Amino acid sequence: MEARAVAKYIRISPLKARSVADAIRGKNVGEAYGVLKFTPRKAAFLIEKVLKSAVSNAANNFDMNINDLFVSQIFIDEGPTMKRFKPRAMGRADMIRKRTSHITVVVSEREV
Repeated sequence: MEARAVAKYIRISPLKARSVADAIRGKNVGEAYGVLKFTPRKAAFLIEKVLKSAVSNAANNFDMNINDLFVSQIFIDEGPTMKRFKPRAMGRADMIRKRTSHITVVVSEREV
């Protein structure tokens, strides 16, 4: 049995968020919270919110024991990119890409 939570259109680059996601993949939920709490990155705060949602879904919807949960899957997919232009010298323009992410966290009960 597994429970999942998804946050879409989050304004962070997928490359930056994946480095934090790799740190908690396969860990117990309590251990994952500890890692995210002391990781000084914007992505850590955003992933922690999705992890809390996935744990709540597991507890409320599927009657899973919170102490036995672990992060079975976490992946950061690329969302749509907002394109903006910045004026440069001699009448030229550079494109600025504001990337977005879709964050998915799946938690499962560890078999005892």
